[in-house]
Amino acid sequence: MRLNRPLVCTDKVSSALSPAAGRKRRLRQTILICAAVAAGSAIAGFGAQSAERGAWITTWAATPAPRWSDDLPAPFGVPEVLENQTVRQVARISVGGNSVRVVLSNAFGAKPLTIGAGSVAIAGKDGEIDQATLKPLTWGGKSSVVVPPGAPILSDPVALPAEALSELSVSVFLPKKTALSSVHWDGVQTAYISGPGNFTNDAAFKADSTLNSRLFLSDVWVDAAPESQAVVFFGDSITDGNCSTPDANNRWPDHIARRLQEANRKVAVINEAFSGNRVLTDGMGVNALARFDSDILSHPKVSTVVVMMGINDIGWPGENAITPDDKEPTAEEIITGYKQLIDRAHAHGVRIVGATLTPFADTFKGLPTEGYYTPEKEKIRVAVNEWIRTGGGFDGVIDFDKVMEDAAKPGYLRDDYDCGDNLHPNDAGYKAMADAVDLHVLLGPAK
Repeated sequence: MRLNRPLVCTDKVSSALSPAAGRKRRLRQTILICAAVAAGSAIAGFGAQSAERGAWITTWAATPAPRWSDDLPAPFGVPEVLENQTVRQVARISVGGNSVRVVLSNAFGAKPLTIGAGSVAIAGKDGEIDQATLKPLTWGGKSSVVVPPGAPILSDPVALPAEALSELSVSVFLPKKTALSSVHWDGVQTAYISGPGNFTNDAAFKADSTLNSRLFLSDVWVDAAPESQAVVFFGDSITDGNCSTPDANNRWPDHIARRLQEANRKVAVINEAFSGNRVLTDGMGVNALARFDSDILSHPKVSTVVVMMGINDIGWPGENAITPDDKEPTAEEIITGYKQLIDRAHAHGVRIVGATLTPFADTFKGLPTEGYYTPEKEKIRVAVNEWIRTGGGFDGVIDFDKVMEDAAKPGYLRDDYDCGDNLHPNDAGYKAMADAVDLHVLLGPAK
């Protein structure tokens, strides 16, 4: 349920408390309005807002989610708190630009998040940066900022030429005891955590520990090229790149970004997937219906959203599965969820493409959660896929089921694409998925 909270302005930085459940992008409009109010002209502010929204595009994203309960079988594996430490994280952007802005999220924080300092630079190896490109981050001209619970914060623009498919390094210093409450768990990218001190300006980075999760970093924006557009990928662990090689950018949307650059298309790739996501039910994060507006439709210049989600709705419930007390949905209920997403996308003039659910026979076989797959659940998957292909609701269809299925064993993932759990692709499988996508289906007719 959404709760309306007051808007608070400090200098040229604004903070709007979004729902307690946490919606990371409630500030996309209010930041710009508030900056104009601070300058003293509300009317001029709305004009500035329009111009500013046209000037920026999201080139990278990682959806934050809350820490999950101990009831789930996968350990969270992220420290509870950090204090007087610096975190350095790397993001491979999709489209390039000459200026950069960084979004940090306190979407699921119960307390204000204090950022003591921040920086952005072109990334080097093993946590190093290109010192010549280092730029300090500021918020309303100040080098530190406090982010209210439930809110994101957008940095001031910094002049930093960054080529398409290049890697940026974002460092933040956490001076106070900070609960790690807004985390993209399955980052498939090394995050470097220092010992005591502020190391945001250091070229090399001595890490006391590392993680493969994203901490607070949720978006990177660049100044948008004329006629550019964005495609958002909305999914679960398969779109999040689970089981792919860390630090190698082998998620299937990563390969799509490469293909688009090779085709000289001005299209940003925004990955708003996270492991465990479901259409209808919360679990390892907020369900798709609840987060669609804030995580998808709020991005500037979005032309298309690609939905590949539903296998966790089918697999999680049931005996010897991940959430045995959850009610197993019918195919019709999942399809109704898709129809809601379709209607909401179309209401905002956004195309929506559906991707079929990939094979999952014998998922987690031999493990305590082997009930994720049953022959009865397979019937639900088949029915859902049939509707995606023939129901006529989506503006386009990507048939990943056919790409990934073993021709000799229907319902099974191909051995050469299987990372070992009968559910998630390996690096070769993710590349095969991306290579099978028709860019005309992805982007729609030329305008």
